[in-house]
Amino acid sequence: MNSKTIDEILDKIKAIEFREDFDTIVAIARGGIFPAALLQQKLMIDLEIIWLNFRNEKQQPQHDEPVLMKPISFDYIYKKILLVDDRSRTGKTFDKGKSLLKGARLIKTFVVNGKADYPLFDEDCFTFPWKLVK
Repeated sequence: MNSKTIDEILDKIKAIEFREDFDTIVAIARGGIFPAALLQQKLMIDLEIIWLNFRNEKQQPQHDEPVLMKPISFDYIYKKILLVDDRSRTGKTFDKGKSLLKGARLIKTFVVNGKADYPLFDEDCFTFPWKLVK
């Protein structure tokens, strides 16, 4: 499987320009936590986590739809949110996240690889440099 270096990803994050001013970054755990932390350093705004699970470690669906694993414990009402994940192909996890965050003023999506409002890459699957478990 192909891979990207952390420098390739950092360069793309440094170069990306957002059309909106966000109040909060919401990482979809677990995959979105690392890229969300990098974005938090760029944007210097709050970072929260939403615990959704859809696929296993081999990227195979393990549920019919993404499942909320822990209750949402932060205020998102009327906030402008950047919803972050590592990869998105079908959009099911983003769709579930957006429905759970209904009441936000705005939700835009960011992904390292795949389909989103703000994708860094849209390529065949590749290994992320922060993935420690093979």
